Amino acid sequence: FVRTYSTTPAGGSNGKKVIWVSLATGAVVVGAYYFSSSKKGKICPLSGSSNNESVSKALDSKWFVGCKLLEKTPVNHDTARFRFALEPDQELGLDITSCILVKAKIGSSFIPTMRPYTPVSPQDARGYFDLVIKHYPNGKMSGHIHSLAPGDILEINGPMTKYPYKTGALKEVGLIAGGSGITPMFQLIQHVLEDPNDDTKLTLIFANKSEDDIILRSQLDSLANNHPEQFKLHYIIDKASSNDWKGDTGYVTKELVQKYMPAAGTEGILVGVCGPPPMMDKVSGSKGLGFKQGKVGGILKELGYNSQQVFKF
Repeated sequence: FVRTYSTTPAGGSNGKKVIWVSLATGAVVVGAYYFSSSKKGKICPLSGSSNNESVSKALDSKWFVGCKLLEKTPVNHDTARFRFALEPDQELGLDITSCILVKAKIGSSFIPTMRPYTPVSPQDARGYFDLVIKHYPNGKMSGHIHSLAPGDILEINGPMTKYPYKTGALKEVGLIAGGSGITPMFQLIQHVLEDPNDDTKLTLIFANKSEDDIILRSQLDSLANNHPEQFKLHYIIDKASSNDWKGDTGYVTKELVQKYMPAAGTEGILVGVCGPPPMMDKVSGSKGLGFKQGKVGGILKELGYNSQQVFKF
């Protein structure tokens, strides 16, 4: 199973496999990821707790577990927020930053389709988790999830760790996202700003085709307004449709990166990039062989960033 982009069909078969996973819009290569077929009878909500902890974790790395859809809320013309049920005292069990692997048998195909997605609900949310998913015209899994009705089951597995973020390890983090590549960025931003012990500075450049395509906008605006000294937010769209637009227009350029991102010569910084392949190629360079991080390329290379200062989600 090789995953290169959210709209690329993924192969694989049921049972135990070794897979390579990559996602330009919200996941990361995790190398050889060992998983099993769905555990019979294991459906969220679940009961009880693990290891005698007061809060149990829904995710089980050994099995896919089924979670019921509670509600679907439109976000814009092609994107919706999907809320799935957990037990009232359960958390999903995500690390920061990490994603889940979603599995479904779609149509008449015997081979299940699998995709990685990054939940956008708070890490400590109990009783539910949220996915914000864009419906791509040829997206097999995105189309399937958008077709779900409340009460339908979605099978999930994880967590699959991406960047091993540690509180206090960095002074400043710059983030460059395109489209649905915002989801891992939002997960990190939300976590940092909700932690009173984390004073890491955050700056986000969020690029989209139009104003209507900006997902999670109200949540991002709220976080920026509530944490003006710690979180700086910059939107960029291809072309403004009215004179009311106050953000940048065009594309992510060398000049914009220089203007908003922490400088390469600064200690304790990281620049994270997540978006469609053309944007990744231009800004940070694509990932290397075997879906490893690869060499820094594009704009970030031109500006002198090294491999320790750049992470490609």
